[in-house]
Amino acid sequence: MGFFDGKSILVTGGTGSFGKAFVKHVLANHKPKRVVVFSRDELKQFEMANELDTPNLRYFIGDVRDEARLERAFAGIDIVVHAAAMKQVVAAEYNPMECIKTNILGAENIINAALNTGVEKVLALSTDKAVNPLNLYGATKLCSDKLFVAANHLSSFDGPLFSVVRYGNVIGSRGSVIPFFKNRRASGVLPITDPRMTRFWITLEDGIKFVEKSIEFMHGGEVFIPKLASMRIEDLAKALAPECKLEVIGIRPGEKLHEMLIPGDEARNTIEFDNYYIIRPTHLQIVRDTETYNGTRGKPVDNGFEYASDTNTQWVSNEELLEIIE
Repeated sequence: MGFFDGKSILVTGGTGSFGKAFVKHVLANHKPKRVVVFSRDELKQFEMANELDTPNLRYFIGDVRDEARLERAFAGIDIVVHAAAMKQVVAAEYNPMECIKTNILGAENIINAALNTGVEKVLALSTDKAVNPLNLYGATKLCSDKLFVAANHLSSFDGPLFSVVRYGNVIGSRGSVIPFFKNRRASGVLPITDPRMTRFWITLEDGIKFVEKSIEFMHGGEVFIPKLASMRIEDLAKALAPECKLEVIGIRPGEKLHEMLIPGDEARNTIEFDNYYIIRPTHLQIVRDTETYNGTRGKPVDNGFEYASDTNTQWVSNEELLEIIE
């Protein structure tokens, strides 16, 4: 029996880029009792239902802002993957309270519903923008991360476990720069914010597999961070459309030149494994096992260690760039 076999799994934001792909992966590779898609867009659910004709797949219309609706949806659920969020940086800046209601108050509602219904595990998806946040979206995700880590204090030792996965930009997802560049290629000019800009990149498939493993091995209170390659935006633009002229338009409000997944101040709480890092909670009494995951003992990183996209030791090669574009 695999870890997900016989389990009831609910995915908030289940019709989004990650959520939909995660649902497909679970159904194709495991034998869950049922999988529940929780989202507020009935059209996307209708389209997804037409695409995936599976008897143990259920659809639940609802919003993470509605705690009572979440409790109804969580009844009988073992595992929750929280992927719902307001993610567009510019939209968040113009509609700050809407972003706060979804990303922060929605996180609180997820926690309360899980505690009240006896869910086994909750894993929340975060972002590199939650580290040293410069925009409101990042600030709300930082608050969300803190809520999920602290939620373990509210849970008994046999109650729900709460953890977080944090990674960089997902290649090809909605809002990704790759579809944007492809659409602009015919114009002969690709706008880039700054030729020095770097980003962490992860494929959707790798993101799904990392979330899958994190759910299986989480003890509660951790922030899981995969080891990723960095990419220069200028290199991506040149690989995607070598015939195009690059137009530097400047960094947009709330945007960073480089991204970070582990700040230096968190080094004292971070342990390293072959393919990932874990930031352990500072309140050690909420951790069931402090250093061992999947039978492997983590190694503390050096004092002052930072995991940033510009100082990363792993970079996407030109061959990998072309493969990504294809």
